[in-house]
Formats: sequence, structure tokens, C-alpha cells
Amino acid sequence: MKNPLFKSLSALTLAATLFSPAVFAANENIDVTPTNQQVTHEELAAIYVLSEVCPSLVKDTAKFEQGYGKLAKEYLPSQKDPVQALNQLSKQSSFSKVLNEARQDAKTAGKTKNQAICNELVSY
Repeated sequence: MKNPLFKSLSALTLAATLFSPAVFAANENIDVTPTNQQVTHEELAAIYVLSEVCPSLVKDTAKFEQGYGKLAKEYLPSQKDPVQALNQLSKQSSFSKVLNEARQDAKTAGKTKNQAICNELVSY
């Protein structure tokens, strides 16, 4: 069962508009629970970017890694090692455009908003 904590995240989403400035400006509650639909590359890129951004923003990196692993597993349930699958995907040239967009969106979001989602993953 997915943690209800992510259902009420404000300011961030792991959907295709994860780091969209419009989402942040609206400060809406966004459901970030994956659906039965196919997961998009935008969602996977947004999740992967968390692995780059969060370690420097959280106090307990071990707990972050656990939460991140759990989130990755929810989005890639058929993968034996979803974190490694995301790492491999990040190296593929076909994924680079969407990954660069997610990185830019994370920069645009800023430290405070990124830290909010990172802290959610620590307790996930």
C-alpha cells in the first residue's frame, strides 16, 4: 500500500509536471501515487533527479535512500533492482532530453521546494 503522505504533497509532484513552475506557484495538493497506466519517461526522470538533488539536502541519507528505493519500486515494480534500472536509464541517450528538462525544472524549483520532497522521502 502506498504511503498516504505522498497523496497530500504540496508544491511537488512526481508526475510529468513534477518540477513545473505552475505547480509550485499554485501550491496545490497533487496526487503522486502511480496509477495503473504506463509510467512516463518524465516521471522516471523526475524520480531520478531526486537521487541527484536530495543527498545534499537531507540529514539522514540512509533513510532517504530507503525512501527513494521504495518510491522507485512503486514506479518500476517489475524491475528486480529499480534504483539500478533508473541509473541505467539515466545513461541512455534517448533519455537525456527528458532528464535534462527534469534537472532544469529542479533548479528552477529551488532549494526550499526540493528539500520538501527530499524530506518526505526520508520519512517514506
